[in-house]
Amino acid sequence: MIERHALSAPGNWYIDTRCIDCSAACTLAPGLIVARGGQSVFARQPLTAEERLQAWRARLACPTASVRTECHEDVPTGAFPEPMTEGVDRLGYNARSSYGAHAFLIRRPAGNLMVDAPRWTPAVVRPLENRGGVSDVLLTHRDDVGDAERYARHFGARVWIHEADRDAAPFADHVICGAEPVGITEELLAIPVPGHTAGSVVYLCDERFLFTGDSLAWSFEHNDLTAWREVCWWSWPDQLRSLRRLLSHRFEWVFAGHGGSHCLPFREMRARLAALLERLE
Repeated sequence: MIERHALSAPGNWYIDTRCIDCSAACTLAPGLIVARGGQSVFARQPLTAEERLQAWRARLACPTASVRTECHEDVPTGAFPEPMTEGVDRLGYNARSSYGAHAFLIRRPAGNLMVDAPRWTPAVVRPLENRGGVSDVLLTHRDDVGDAERYARHFGARVWIHEADRDAAPFADHVICGAEPVGITEELLAIPVPGHTAGSVVYLCDERFLFTGDSLAWSFEHNDLTAWREVCWWSWPDQLRSLRRLLSHRFEWVFAGHGGSHCLPFREMRARLAALLERLE
């Protein structure tokens, strides 16, 4: 039975009790949707056009279809792909098999790159076709594979994953080995970051955009970088060592599978990462 969560603010928009607390809605509508009692709820009703767009993005992305309305509202055009910055979109339509992780598109003249994968839906396929398809699917780790195989097969894309997590994506045809960074193109670097899983990888594009999977994220609640020991499935000491190695790389954006995505000037982002490591260690 679908029930409105009792802690959702009164009004048209609400979240039901099937919510699995994946945080996707909270990161798509920060402040509007918040975590309470182990699930996400509307803290208040959306008032502005931008807030209604955020609510719709949360609704379309929710892997359990728990973001709902009591009255009919038309889906706004252009909700997804969501432009994050020049050349990077968030795809939405998060997969339940990846516990609601975000997936991203890097738009490149030489071929678009998908980072992790959403659930399979024409609502994602059609925009990707209009943007020239996908040449490569970059998997950050075993948890966030989603429907990568179907997208790779449809677009004839190569699939990348680390050898330690390859059993989660046996269809992958490009395997990252060892602990050292691997250049995929001149602009794209795969950096192994074992910790969250044995085969976790982050992808650094143009020395600006870091796609972190579940290894590092932005917390809108604390307005700072964060990492989660409670959902580290392999080795927390290894994850801390991996994050420390990222201090030697330049990046301005963190695009997270779970948790928020955010941009800061390079030096401030590095200082925030160093301070996070001091707190965690």
